Amino acid sequence: MLTHILNLNASLGNLTFVFLSTILVFLMTPGLAFFYGGLDRKKNSLTIMLKVFIAIGVVGLLWIFGGFSLVFGKDIGGVIGNPMQFFAFHNLLFDINHTYSSSVPFILFFLYQLMFAIITLPLMTGATAGRLTVGGWIKFLIVWMILVYFPVAHWIWGGGFLQKLGFVDFAGGTVIHISSAFSGLAAILYLGKRIEHDKENQKPSNMGLVGIGAGLLLFGWFGFNAGGTLGANDKAAIIIANTAVAAIVAMIVWTIIAYFHDGHHFSFVEPLVGAVAGLATITPASGYVTPVAAMLIGLLAAIVCYVCVKLADKFKWDDALDVWGVHGMGGMLGTILIGVLANPVINGTHAGIHQLLIQIMGAVLVAAYAMILTWIILFVLDKIGHIRTTAAQQKEGLDKTLLHETYSEDDK
Repeated sequence: MLTHILNLNASLGNLTFVFLSTILVFLMTPGLAFFYGGLDRKKNSLTIMLKVFIAIGVVGLLWIFGGFSLVFGKDIGGVIGNPMQFFAFHNLLFDINHTYSSSVPFILFFLYQLMFAIITLPLMTGATAGRLTVGGWIKFLIVWMILVYFPVAHWIWGGGFLQKLGFVDFAGGTVIHISSAFSGLAAILYLGKRIEHDKENQKPSNMGLVGIGAGLLLFGWFGFNAGGTLGANDKAAIIIANTAVAAIVAMIVWTIIAYFHDGHHFSFVEPLVGAVAGLATITPASGYVTPVAAMLIGLLAAIVCYVCVKLADKFKWDDALDVWGVHGMGGMLGTILIGVLANPVINGTHAGIHQLLIQIMGAVLVAAYAMILTWIILFVLDKIGHIRTTAAQQKEGLDKTLLHETYSEDDK
């Protein structure tokens, strides 16, 4: 009887933990909208927030009608899942006793993974700010999810060829951050610069929104990383510690670097960006390293991502909100560091030359695939329809010209 009660309590605890993690990851999408909305120019704030929010509906429908199956359906040649296996909740909704783990219903796993799918490409909106119409963004979002996200997620999480080779990515450094940010880089190179692209004109429009958005992102990231354990257990506790430690160290180191590099003055935004860099970098490694290693990852994240942001400026890439340097290279760094810092006691993955080479190969492959496919998708969409904003729209502001709405009544 006591054993039954203990097992029941454990099951309820795991179920509750995944419920909360799902909600936390979902909360990150509005957080990203506020973060980007506050960082972008005032005349474009509503447009970029709309692009993030609309992904909830668009990706949600794609996930229901085949997306989840393409990722987690029965493997077909190591490349993609069976698209019909869970189509429109088939084999998923009515068999409520079917569980993904010992205590998590499959439908809850479906929802948890949906939240990752939703937030992935909206990360890219910060890179291409001001250059895609809303309609163009929605078209790109649909095609990109089908041709890039669903296959890549299957390769790594759904039993595809990278997973079979031993490549690991605990919470999305490659699946999410590399795929979206390197797609953003390809889009930047294809679409070109905005009419007003110098960073002196790119001052955040609303610091309050930036703070609220960053707070929601930091808060939700614990579910983002730790929820992958699908249980309230010792491993989840380590992952939460890793997440916090990496963010803490990266925030302080980034702030120090920025302080001395930018003329010995503090900035409200820099510590927040530093924390996000630490979180993006620890994400793939969070389930494989110790908190001590997470401190090193946070340190390296701040240094490498800061340098990459400055390199993007030097190369004159119009990455409006530094997505490639923070998310793309953070995800790349964290993915590769698994091969250097993984501790088998945490999750059975050993650091070493073999694992390091697999991690490098997988990360580079996904980055290249995402960039090539993004270029092709944009090229085709650009030829068959209107996806670019005009110079006049950019000068007047996308909120007025595309949405016929303004940030506040005072702007009318």
